[in-house]
Amino acid sequence: MRVVIVGGHGKIALLAARRLAEQGDEVVALIRNPAHADDVRAVGANPVLFDVEAAKESAFADVFLGQDAIVWSAGAGGGNPTRTRAVDRDAAIRSIEAASAAGVRRYVMVSYFGASLDHGVPEDDSFFAYAEAKAAADEFLRGSGLDWTILGPSRLTDAPGGGISVSEPGAEPTGQQKGEVSRDAVAAVIAAVLHDKATIHRQLEFNDGPHPVDSAW
Repeated sequence: MRVVIVGGHGKIALLAARRLAEQGDEVVALIRNPAHADDVRAVGANPVLFDVEAAKESAFADVFLGQDAIVWSAGAGGGNPTRTRAVDRDAAIRSIEAASAAGVRRYVMVSYFGASLDHGVPEDDSFFAYAEAKAAADEFLRGSGLDWTILGPSRLTDAPGGGISVSEPGAEPTGQQKGEVSRDAVAAVIAAVLHDKATIHRQLEFNDGPHPVDSAW
């Protein structure tokens, strides 16, 4: 599978790129800083310089053309509501539109545990802009007609990866509360769901847990 990771130098993105490359996939990692190119090559991916925030839909489409899947793992990093909206909402939506234009149906969005239009974050909370931006991008993806999967990892850690415990919004009972999950486990989930058609059109929220990643859902 030919996969583009948007936000290719993030911790999760690098871990996912390594896993994908090790299982035989061809990975293109979009990065903004040329100094990060060697880190991307070291995990088996091909770095491509690309400014997500500034790129128009047509630029995304040019990069996506001929690929089999897109993974959105980019983010503004919080702290600046204007930039959060520009990256986590607007750029993400442009990338979704571009995937459609380029004929790339498979799209995996890395979101967060609890993301929804009814996220419940108060407007005076510093997390509000991010919650709003992710909700808008996720909702746009659901209506895009693409073969999407939305991933909702809980609080991220740098612990070694292991199993996970998955819940699906709207399923009863979920038996789940937000906890924590290792970035390595998130990377394993990305690599697994890309090749699993059973995860198409599903939003999966997950913590560290007892179930092997490739059979957790």
